[in-house]
Amino acid sequence: MQEILEILQDTAIDSIKLIPFLFVTYLIMEYIEHKTSQKVKEKIKKSGKYGPILGGIVGIFPQCGFSVSATNLYAARVITLGTLMSVYLATSDEMLPILISEAMPISTILTILGIKLFIAILAGIIIDVVIRKIKKEKIEDEKIQEICDHEHCHCEKGIFSSAIKHTVNIFIYIIVTTLIINFLIHLIGEENIINIISKNIILGPIISGIVGLIPNCASSVIITELYVENIITMPILISGLLVNAGVGILVLFRTNKNVKQNVKIVSLLYVIGVICGLLLEIII
Repeated sequence: MQEILEILQDTAIDSIKLIPFLFVTYLIMEYIEHKTSQKVKEKIKKSGKYGPILGGIVGIFPQCGFSVSATNLYAARVITLGTLMSVYLATSDEMLPILISEAMPISTILTILGIKLFIAILAGIIIDVVIRKIKKEKIEDEKIQEICDHEHCHCEKGIFSSAIKHTVNIFIYIIVTTLIINFLIHLIGEENIINIISKNIILGPIISGIVGLIPNCASSVIITELYVENIITMPILISGLLVNAGVGILVLFRTNKNVKQNVKIVSLLYVIGVICGLLLEIII
């Protein structure tokens, strides 16, 4: 009983002290999104063969709105599959706010973002080149029938209110996932978990990729928290975050009517994430 109370106490203290950092981070992010998101979306539409580059740069910012918008644009064939994949692979969802709130070294954060951006752009370009050569696919010049650019992404009035809701939501995810992680660590044993995931270069990225497929911010929270707690390595973290496209995947199955194609896209996303994680385990 005493051990359970200690776990609850540690979880509460560790989570509550993150609130100010989370709020400030989301306030800044909401300001940037409200000021620039529409212009960015228009540029993506007109980017053509440079779409994967712009998609990767846009996707690196932790906003679910861009992955959802990119999905809608792809469903209408306004952007290429390579551009869509670039956005998906670059998206980090809640990773950046958590790493900042946990006071991770800036060099570590930039390294993670840099690797994800490089992989996202490279993969997007390769996918588009292959598609053009095999199918000679042409991008249709048509307007997208958008549902809501921010569907599932908190359509609020004002950046202050939006930042508060984002902070509350992610705080709930953090405290719940942290509690689950702490109990699992206590029951299984930290050393056993490390041996199963961290020291197994094959199993680690595979499991992380599966977690990354969960279509909400909980997956990025879980993966990032495991990295912060030194339970998983950076390659395993990156593997899971590459796969983590947030609610974009849910919107993909809703807006793109070709279910078989959607399954192939998600499968490709997973394979890229796992393979890159395995390669990084060898390189880093």
